[in-house]
Amino acid sequence: MIKPLPIAHATRDADGNWRPPHDLLEHLHEVGELAADFARRYGADWARLAGRWHDLGKFRPRFQKYIRFVSGFEADAHIKGEAGKAPHSTAGALLACEHFEKAGFGPAGRVLAYLIAGHHAGLADWFGGLRERLEDPKSRAELDESLVEQPPTELLDSGDFKPDLRAVPGGRDGFALWIRMLFSALVDADFLDTERYMDPDRFASRNTWPTLEELAPLFDAHMTKLVAGADPTPVNALRADILRQCHDAAALDAGLFSLTVPTGGGKTLSGMAFALEHARGHSKRRIIHVIPYTSIIEQTADVFRDIFGDAVVEHHSNAESEPDKETSASRLACENWDAPIVVTTNVQFFESLFASRTSRCRKLHNIVDSVVILDEAQLLPPEFLQPILDVLNLLTRHYGVTVVLSTATQPALASREYFDTRQNRRGLDNVREIISDPDALYVALERVEVRLPSDWHQPTDWPQLTEALCAHESVLAIVNTRKDARALWEAMPQGTLHLSALMCGAHRSQVIADIKARLKAGASTSVVSTQLVEAGVDVDFPVVYRALAGLDSIAQAAGRCNREGRLKGKGEVVVFVPPEPAPQGLLRQGENACREVLRDAADSPLARTRFAAYFERLYYGCQLDKAGIRELLSVKDSHELAVDFRTAAEKFRLIDDEDSLPIVVRYSGKDGRDERIDQWLAMLRRDGPQRWLMRKLQRYTVSLRRRQVLPLLNRGDIEEILPGLYAQTGDGLYDENLGLLPEGKVWKAGDFVW
Repeated sequence: MIKPLPIAHATRDADGNWRPPHDLLEHLHEVGELAADFARRYGADWARLAGRWHDLGKFRPRFQKYIRFVSGFEADAHIKGEAGKAPHSTAGALLACEHFEKAGFGPAGRVLAYLIAGHHAGLADWFGGLRERLEDPKSRAELDESLVEQPPTELLDSGDFKPDLRAVPGGRDGFALWIRMLFSALVDADFLDTERYMDPDRFASRNTWPTLEELAPLFDAHMTKLVAGADPTPVNALRADILRQCHDAAALDAGLFSLTVPTGGGKTLSGMAFALEHARGHSKRRIIHVIPYTSIIEQTADVFRDIFGDAVVEHHSNAESEPDKETSASRLACENWDAPIVVTTNVQFFESLFASRTSRCRKLHNIVDSVVILDEAQLLPPEFLQPILDVLNLLTRHYGVTVVLSTATQPALASREYFDTRQNRRGLDNVREIISDPDALYVALERVEVRLPSDWHQPTDWPQLTEALCAHESVLAIVNTRKDARALWEAMPQGTLHLSALMCGAHRSQVIADIKARLKAGASTSVVSTQLVEAGVDVDFPVVYRALAGLDSIAQAAGRCNREGRLKGKGEVVVFVPPEPAPQGLLRQGENACREVLRDAADSPLARTRFAAYFERLYYGCQLDKAGIRELLSVKDSHELAVDFRTAAEKFRLIDDEDSLPIVVRYSGKDGRDERIDQWLAMLRRDGPQRWLMRKLQRYTVSLRRRQVLPLLNRGDIEEILPGLYAQTGDGLYDENLGLLPEGKVWKAGDFVW
């Protein structure tokens, strides 16, 4: 009897019939070559071997019996690792360790062990994780059973590859990022080759992106039309000059740049102009635009979609499943950032760079040779600032990445030494400014007068503030929390608009469009908002009130006042002390640093030179690596190459407190209930997650803290439609003005319920 060839995967076709199985040797070869191509800049030979050995355990009879007979060709058999499901990801890891130890290359095989052992479960810590797993007798049995099946000699042979750990990009300090980059190449190659077999149509759809070279004429045409149609105002003349300087600076060598432009100066489009020209001139593969808030990502993504169409991928974590509830379908549907233009968040970008999960790490190799624009760079989280600066240095020095720090209020990111060495900062020391004379630009674009509190400790209550706001025909009030936004909105007259992250992206976009239309028409417009309006939202009010906050936030608020410079005089920005101080943490620290810097201000409160002092005070009062990420990712033992990958990933969480959970809401829009939401949810239940579908649902998603989600689930106001993804069931949970109401519908006096 001829022994059947070993298989890697099995699935049915659209008619429910079993397709020919996925040949294991073909899978290992394809994954190896694809991974090597992904890692060609930083370790092709390492990645090729990882790909060839990652599924070595599938040769064992236990796995072949399982996938052929026990599972009935279950599609998830290669993913699931429960007891009895024929685990297979340790054999290749153990082989790598023993192979290179015997060849005289010491612990080099442990590099591959991290990758191979983690290609389903994620990168593990060495102590208490991978080391114990490799020493487990079950792992020895997995390798021995696989080798008994006599895999081809050429598969097990490492050829003339001579691993050299001295060539690790960034040396000892760069080891952890290098491992994650190799891991990314392996897991994306594995996912893609699996998808090519499991879902050929979905796989084929990944290879249709236009290049940046093809997209550049679309941008040039858009900007030509925009400039031609712009009013001949001083502000627009300055924007045109900023655009020109960005074009000119794009020819400079790749590396670190700052784009220092006051709010309203057109940073978003000018930054894209720099990125496109720089990419074309330096063979960069994609542009990644990183935004601080999930709540405003839609605005920037919409701007770029108007220019580039479907070549823009908008990616944040609102529609991701929880780590311990991932399925093969959700993994295959996740983004790998293979698009030419990616718009994402600080959370998604930086947590991915420090992640251990396969779905998060998958995209990392596509950051290589890219242009990364860090929009509103002043909002980089201080408590994680040191590991973030470290990884930015590594990306620019060793992975062909150009980083642009784009902001009106450049943070103090250069290296700094203090008497208290614990506060020292290893910073970005070779940053080149794109704008030739930022100080002159700030003077030319000064369009507001800022009025500070006469008493920094005397709060203004909501009735007082409401009275002041109602004295203006059009006014924007920005507060620090969702709770404050609701309280102030409820105190304001009917017709006042509200903006907060409790509103889904589609709802926020509609309200912002309404605000712009009303302002353009000269209609009376009063708006209460959280700080989400301060970045990426181009509104232009004659008067802005800002609750006391960090100096950078006050500057951003000022950018929403007299933005186009159309007023005869200057706009008015009023800083007030709110009824309650900001919550403990970064908001409170920013508020305190602002008081210190502005208390005795004699010149303009928003003078550009003032921000360096503000950020120095802010950062000095923070632990810049509060979670100890650098220590966790340092190599503990040179022989064992011990790194705490999983623990570091768990601790590198930019969103403090509890995990946020996404809820798909039933926002009706102006024209009544949007029936597409029901259709999309039905498709999600029936067919599982697909990339296009998850992108659609992102526009109708709101994130709440876990402690807020559980009561809603218990009351039946929401249901879990996928692991870690929830949907609104009742009609009373989402308010047409305020968005999602975690506590349910609140009835005001005068409401009558039958």
